[in-house]
Amino acid sequence: MLVVETLAAPRPARRRRRAREAEGGEPSELPLTRVTAIRAEQFPDEAQAERWLEEISIDHDALEDAAEDGLRLLNRALAAHRAAAGDPYVNEFGLARAVAIRVGYGSGEQVAKGEWTGARELEPGAPAPGRAGRRARRDSALAPQERIAAVLGRRESLDACETLLARAHLDLETGLDREAALQLRVGVEALLIELRGALEDPGHGEDMATLSQRRGEVGELANAALQGELDPAQVESVAELVAIAERVLRRRRVLRG
Repeated sequence: MLVVETLAAPRPARRRRRAREAEGGEPSELPLTRVTAIRAEQFPDEAQAERWLEEISIDHDALEDAAEDGLRLLNRALAAHRAAAGDPYVNEFGLARAVAIRVGYGSGEQVAKGEWTGARELEPGAPAPGRAGRRARRDSALAPQERIAAVLGRRESLDACETLLARAHLDLETGLDREAALQLRVGVEALLIELRGALEDPGHGEDMATLSQRRGEVGELANAALQGELDPAQVESVAELVAIAERVLRRRRVLRG
């Protein structure tokens, strides 16, 4: 179950026919949205619930997994809202954008109000102790500021495969497996053309050859997605192919500096 609340929402402004003169000073406070993803599991007693929380607190991977389970549910809801409203500007959410992330337990009445009996807080975007963290590893290959400046300054352009494959990855993480398979098809086709001979690197050539050899498989997965839901083996294949394609893009970012 997903509970969404808007906290400290400002009073809606009355719509005016004409624009008014802008005023200086500090901007007004913005509302905060609190999202609670509730897993319908019952502990025999509070002592066992507390033991679960203590155990998961020690294992940062498990704590991160629990937070990402909630994020996945939120993003599925956002994808459904985008489709239902026909609004392309409804976008998914990442943990790094959160003001606070908490994992815990509580009674049904508590969690329905965004409260809890016991909880642990994760630092948004912080890597796990002793390791880079899965999201951090994925995002730390290159600080994007220079690339953004180059694109905005028209000194460099984005490849279509970058956008398509990023969407495939997000769809896969959100549980939109069919959409991921369809995005993968066009993403791989674009990548094989746009990045052909992009690097003189053995790893690049090997990954490009693998994607070329599995081109038929990519097409079959997309065709299967058009017919209905993918089975677990097909989803695993989509994830593997997305990972190979992302490795090609990541290698180019790193080797180009």
